[in-house]
Amino acid sequence: MVQISQRMLLQQKQSPQQVLLSTLLQLPILRLEQKIKQELEINPLLEIDTELDEEMELKELEESPEDEEEEEAEEEEEIDWEDILNDEDNLEIKTPREKKEDEIDRPEPAPVTLMDHLFEQLYLAPLKNNGQKIGEYILWCLDDDGYLSCPVELIAENVDAPVEEVEDVLNIIQGFDPPGIAARNLQECLLIQLHQVPEPDEKAIEMVTLHYEDFKNKRFEKLAKNLEIDLQEVKRIMELIAKLNPKPGERYVSEAENYIIPDVIVEKIDGQFTVTLNDWKIPRLRINRQYKQLLKDKKGIGKETRDYIRQRLESARWLINSIYQRRSTIQRVMESILNHQREFFEKGREALKPMILKDVAEDVHLDISTVSRVTSGKYVQTDFGVFELKYFFSERMEMISGEEVSNKLIKSRIKEMIDSENPHKPLNDQTISELLRKYDFKVARRTVAKYREQMMIPVARLRRKI
Repeated sequence: MVQISQRMLLQQKQSPQQVLLSTLLQLPILRLEQKIKQELEINPLLEIDTELDEEMELKELEESPEDEEEEEAEEEEEIDWEDILNDEDNLEIKTPREKKEDEIDRPEPAPVTLMDHLFEQLYLAPLKNNGQKIGEYILWCLDDDGYLSCPVELIAENVDAPVEEVEDVLNIIQGFDPPGIAARNLQECLLIQLHQVPEPDEKAIEMVTLHYEDFKNKRFEKLAKNLEIDLQEVKRIMELIAKLNPKPGERYVSEAENYIIPDVIVEKIDGQFTVTLNDWKIPRLRINRQYKQLLKDKKGIGKETRDYIRQRLESARWLINSIYQRRSTIQRVMESILNHQREFFEKGREALKPMILKDVAEDVHLDISTVSRVTSGKYVQTDFGVFELKYFFSERMEMISGEEVSNKLIKSRIKEMIDSENPHKPLNDQTISELLRKYDFKVARRTVAKYREQMMIPVARLRRKI
């Protein structure tokens, strides 16, 4: 017997505009530029406002043509544009437009990429039969560091060739410049480079080939015994290997890809801090007026066309509004960080205070998740350098005196100790913990180990030098 029952459920659902805003909040400035260019390509109702008349465009966002509203009322339920374009107080934009793009983006010679360099060598290589096709597939399987990221067996299957033939082509490519290219792991990368030097060092090759684990873990005494050499010779070989390149493809990463462009700038002007968004290259958008006029023509276009234009119009308005809201949200969050960490902006890293996401979220009346999106992957330029916004958040640690400090200050002290340690007798975690007590820091050995690992600093044994 079928039973009918009712249940009350409370569900949170985001509107399409809220989803769009959440997406834009996560994007750093360069990716936002790419997103806008993409939307300009796919949405004919969007165009760049070359007139830079913001006030007029913002008013247009809040107004819909009367004829359009009448037509919508006849055919379907009227769209509540006020609800879509909410939070209108946040639409004001003050962008530093004194910079001109032609002053920043000067013509540069086209850089030679890693792929350009490798393909040029591939087409000159003495490859037989299916070799060039296999070689091309191998090259497209290299990662940014120059390592082969795909198993040879899978390459063979995809190019319909024997594994031995793929291995032969791979061996040829591994002889290309830069040395170490197309290796399958670090050990192979080092061996390729050791074999390519004019006078290969047999002991170095033996160390990496047969005693790689001892080499990797710096077991100097064991290496000396197994290779039948003294510690001075082990030291010479280790210094030789240290000069090799563990990431052959890295040098071909363009400067632009390595360069951090700050999203926000904090400056002290006339004794007062100012927060400025570094988004002067973000184009100002507006709705294409010709398409809006088409909506007024009740008889000139069909229903399908009108529906398409309405859909694109809605999407365009959401995007424009979300860009303005994104800007306002980042501005508010950065101003809150500035207020909480004013001493940092006055004195530098040593003055950083403990602060969590909740502190800023409560200050600017936003969800913690929203503050997290705003601060991830975005950078601020200060008088003391460029920092990710996440840098300003840290846990509280209580000192022996009872004062609370940021755990980043303790990490800084640990790094200073390790940087200045005797490389022949590096400090272990317990010793660092004991030394920190002299600075009034109450930090257990386990905590030292955790912070050291977070800073990607190896254990004392791996830091030891002969």
